[in-house]
This record gives sequence, structure tokens and C-alpha cells, in this order.
Amino acid sequence: MPPGPTRDARHRIKAAALHSFAAKGFHATTTRDIAAAAGMSPAAVYVHHASKESLLHALSLEGHAEVLRLAQEAVATGETPTEQLRALVHAWVLTHAERHTVSRIVNYELDALTPEHLAEVGDLRRQITDVFRSVVEAGVASGEFETDQPRMTVTALISLGVDVARWWSDDGSWTAQAVADHFTTLALRLVRPGHA
Repeated sequence: MPPGPTRDARHRIKAAALHSFAAKGFHATTTRDIAAAAGMSPAAVYVHHASKESLLHALSLEGHAEVLRLAQEAVATGETPTEQLRALVHAWVLTHAERHTVSRIVNYELDALTPEHLAEVGDLRRQITDVFRSVVEAGVASGEFETDQPRMTVTALISLGVDVARWWSDDGSWTAQAVADHFTTLALRLVRPGHA
């Protein structure tokens, strides 16, 4: 099969898997559901992915790699820990709102991955945590941030964005930008008590 059609087929399958997992959950979704959503036969799906778990793995790797890159780029825009955390949390929350479907699946269906695949995704998650931790630790070291529990604070900051994907609705009364703005203010208050 030529490269163009192959890439198109893979994209259709991943998009179909994403839609199916979001609608029914990973465990209730069958390969036939994914094939039907992609407008393909189950056999055609197996040409590209050996199982629905391999599709979840691919989606999880891509999703986590994307937010890791986004986090690193956000931090690079700031000179001080405060500027870095402001940019990081804003980008983090915004992307989890705007890409809530894939974010929800790759964060809340992890238990369905094989141990080997979970370890791969876990490595990316640790790298993401390291980005947050380095900013918080730098802020504490410089005196910009105040927290006697930096690791717990990092967990709280990460949760601010991840949990948005769980409850976000495109039909809600808040815009993604408004939520990102407000959550960034909340994040800064976590590490700078008494400051805006």
C-alpha cells in the first residue's frame, strides 16, 4: 500500500478508536466497533494494530509525548520560576480542556495497558512530572515559592490540568481560555501564599 493511503488508514483507525473509547470506554469497545467507526473491516484494522490495546498504547504514547513537548516549550518561555510556572500551568490546563477527549482516555484508561506498554507511558509521565518538579524546586530555592511539600504540590499542579479533561464539556459555560487563566492564578497561589 502506498505511504499516503497507509498513513490515512492509520489516522482513521486511531480517530475511530478515540471516538469509540470515549463513547463506550476501553473495555466495552470491540475491534468491530473501531472498524465500523473507521469505515473499514476488522481485518483491515488488524493490518495496522494487533489489538485494541495496541491502539490505546499508540494513543497514550502520542498524547503523553505531545504534552511533554508542550510543557518543555512552555517552561522555555519564562526566565524566572514564576514566569515558567505561569506559562506551564496555563498551557497544561488549556490543552487538557481543548483536547479533553484524548486527554481523558490516555489518563484514565492506563490500567488497560500491558505492563510493558504501561512502563513506556510511565516513563513519559515521569518526564512530565520532572518538568513540573524542576520549576517548583527552582522557585523554592530562589525564594519565589513557599512550600514545605514540593512533591505534593507538584501532584496538585499536575492534577489541576488532568482533572479538567474528566469534567470538561464543550457545551459548558466556561471557555478553555477562562479556565486556564483562573487555574493559573490558583496554581500561583499554591506556591506563593498571599500573592495573586
